[in-house]
Amino acid sequence: MKFHVLTLFPEIPRAFFESSIMAKAVQKGIIAYDLVNIRDYAFDKHKTCDDNPYGGGAGMLMMPEPLNLALKSVRDKIGRKNWSGKNAKKKVIYVTPSGKPFTQKLAQELSQEDNLVLICGRYEGIDNRIIDTWVDEEISIGDYVLSSGEIAATVIIDAVYRLVDGVISSESLEEESYSDGLLEYPQYTRPEVFEGKGVPDVLLSGHHENIRKWRLKMRLAKTLRVRPDLVCEARKNGLLNAEAERMIEEITTQ
Repeated sequence: MKFHVLTLFPEIPRAFFESSIMAKAVQKGIIAYDLVNIRDYAFDKHKTCDDNPYGGGAGMLMMPEPLNLALKSVRDKIGRKNWSGKNAKKKVIYVTPSGKPFTQKLAQELSQEDNLVLICGRYEGIDNRIIDTWVDEEISIGDYVLSSGEIAATVIIDAVYRLVDGVISSESLEEESYSDGLLEYPQYTRPEVFEGKGVPDVLLSGHHENIRKWRLKMRLAKTLRVRPDLVCEARKNGLLNAEAERMIEEITTQ
């Protein structure tokens, strides 16, 4: 998979691509990236990429011309036959607070793409004609506003790349939060006793079936406490079996 990030500040996402697990995935050739500086496509000597919005209002808006040329350059790199049509191997994403919510399910879908093109907004956003012409998905990472589209884009990249085959072992992904509609169970490591608090006895027992049941019950208890809406959704989607339902009954009647 290749990430194409269109940004006014390439140094922000560059640090992410050059660190930790992502750096290893890039080194192995599983992940590739292209940081496109929108200022390189500005017309004047000052590399101006923003202007006042028509109709008035506070703040500045990113101009369409530099961003349009930057997107054309990415299209040329990917190739026109991979850009459009039923066999398209890319998706153009504009990260914006007014987009649809980003979820684990959406991250899974995006991880199947060959190319993800992410437009990082700034100021009051981008000219809507760019959205009309180029954007496949408008995505929001939450019900709040950031000054940096680069940070929001990096959140999406981080959630997506780790789901690409070969980046992280499948076993590590199986029981993560949201993997099957529930939040993750609590985990512990050495020392066995820390500041007077011990590890739950069941985790020291070596009894795999009891550990499995405990972990499931802890997942259900935390999800009911923190995100009860996820339990309703899991039920609707048929993700909770009879054992899970019995545990929910135990938890809610205690």
